[in-house]
Amino acid sequence: MLELIKVVLMGAVQGLSEFLPISSSGHLVFTSHLIQLISGNPASVESNYDTILDMMLHIGTLIAVFLFFWKDIIEIFKAFIEGVKTKQFDNYNSKLGLYIFWGTLITIVVALVFKDTAEMLMNRPAVVGMLLIVTGAMLLGSEKYSDTIKEKKDKVSLKTAVVMSIAQGLAALPGFSRSGWTIASGLFTKTDRVACARYSFLLSIPIILGASIVYPLTEVNLSELVSYNWTYIFIGTFVSAIVGYICIKYFLEFLSKYSLRVFAYYCFAVGFIAVLLFTFL
Repeated sequence: MLELIKVVLMGAVQGLSEFLPISSSGHLVFTSHLIQLISGNPASVESNYDTILDMMLHIGTLIAVFLFFWKDIIEIFKAFIEGVKTKQFDNYNSKLGLYIFWGTLITIVVALVFKDTAEMLMNRPAVVGMLLIVTGAMLLGSEKYSDTIKEKKDKVSLKTAVVMSIAQGLAALPGFSRSGWTIASGLFTKTDRVACARYSFLLSIPIILGASIVYPLTEVNLSELVSYNWTYIFIGTFVSAIVGYICIKYFLEFLSKYSLRVFAYYCFAVGFIAVLLFTFL
């Protein structure tokens, strides 16, 4: 029963925190270690089962992106293929496809630099808390800068796409929110919140999909997979997808009216609590 509660809770946390700028990986680290403390069975090393569960929860949020943006995805894909054929990327959708393609490559390069550090931090929740505080500072700083810009762009430019791709790569570190860093970095290029958020969600598709396929094939002993409780894993994935879809819908509506400041303060609070909790317990 405790394991079922764990996967449902982690699925809900993933669905919320993947799209809200509060670090899904950081919250999964906090949730997992907190459950271990409560159960009296702290683990010093993350198991392959935990890794697969984390990746399946990310697939849940990927499903949410596909369901919410399926029309946009089809249009962008068609325009991109046509652009490749004609070698002309004149319309905005074809440009977005090109940005996502090259942006994914940039993200991979940056993420690989921090791969070993990111894996180490999965077992250092106090340090992850510190990085979440840095995320809060990034969100607050981007909003203060955005307030000084009178006319913001409502479309993503090449410059914005490159900056957001680098930010997505840095977010390989747990505690650095992927959506938070990409949206905030986009604000620094004088682009409005909603345009940055929509592109951020679309940019996440190849990375989440690729990581979910490549990692098990290269890092996990596939013979172990048959021993996992896949019923619980799929329940967590389903919860992640449903919560993620709802979160995307209302988060975009929120960004059209309000700033990211509330999330910055949340990151400060949770990061500070995590540092205290996991340093002294």
